[in-house]
Amino acid sequence: MNDDTIPPRNGEGDRAQHGGGGSPQAHPREEYPLRQPSGLPPPRTGEELSLWTPRILAAFLLVSLIWGSTWLVIKDQLATVPPTWSVTYRFMAGSAAMFALVAIRRLPLMLDRRGQFWAILLGISQFACNFNFVYRAELYITSGLVAVMFALLMVPNAILGRIFLGQRITPAFLAGSAIAAAGIVLLFVQEYRQVEVTGAMIGIGIVFTVGGILAASIANVLQATDGPKAYPILSLLAWAMFWGMCANALFASATAGPPVFDPRPSYIAGILYLGVIGSAVTFPLYFGMIREIGAGQAAYSGVIVPVVAMALSTAFEGYRWSLLAGGGAVLALAGLLIATQARRPRGPRLPAT
Repeated sequence: MNDDTIPPRNGEGDRAQHGGGGSPQAHPREEYPLRQPSGLPPPRTGEELSLWTPRILAAFLLVSLIWGSTWLVIKDQLATVPPTWSVTYRFMAGSAAMFALVAIRRLPLMLDRRGQFWAILLGISQFACNFNFVYRAELYITSGLVAVMFALLMVPNAILGRIFLGQRITPAFLAGSAIAAAGIVLLFVQEYRQVEVTGAMIGIGIVFTVGGILAASIANVLQATDGPKAYPILSLLAWAMFWGMCANALFASATAGPPVFDPRPSYIAGILYLGVIGSAVTFPLYFGMIREIGAGQAAYSGVIVPVVAMALSTAFEGYRWSLLAGGGAVLALAGLLIATQARRPRGPRLPAT
């Protein structure tokens, strides 16, 4: 299929075929309905969407709970293996799971050149740059500080979503975000007080975290633009994770030397959990939310994630809540409730992939 054709819809005939030595049969451009970005039930006709739409809320809570748990797992990944190799193994497992899901759902496995272009951009920004920044940040500051700072992803997501996707920023979103930001500051101060490293190390960790936030925001908005939306999200993500894995492997070889692997069962289990549950399950749902309710509201999962991470730390690491942490969590959740009251006008229906 050449670059001037649109990939055919799943299940339709007249796919582009490569005969013996012949050129692919091109399909003329036509208006295709946008694809349903996740496996959630399709929306009802005329349905107004918000975070509180039941199927979107279910995806939001699942993503938040899973990503809230991954911070504990990532800490163990940094014990003996260079961060970039751990990221490589994560997306080796993640891409394998995504390709398996594509096969099970009988979606198109191959992408044309334009599709591969978008997959490479998405893979480098989301699955290489973002995660390398995050893993390296945790070498300098606690996972709690990184998780709390990532709650600010809603800010660049909302700004870039407005610029590139035309997604409106409502007064309720601004007010709620200000309240949530105040809560995030309190959580940050609480975590900062627990840090036992030098100011220089904290500064390096913060720089890496900001780099991860910006890389993630770019990827979040990129996948919701018209180019990537022409392809089934599961197929696109499978290839994006594959290219991200390749980029990570090349970078790891250049900076950390030959592959290093930790044979401990906990490390292997962590790789599988992060790759399959923390990536292959969550990213289709999360990117689907961005397309449905906007990049800013979807990024509010980042507000829930540190609260979940702290709750899990309470259960498994003996974390003790302070008045500061409790107040920060309440403000963050209150801001989320206010910011997500505004509904987004229903766009074109996205048929299930």
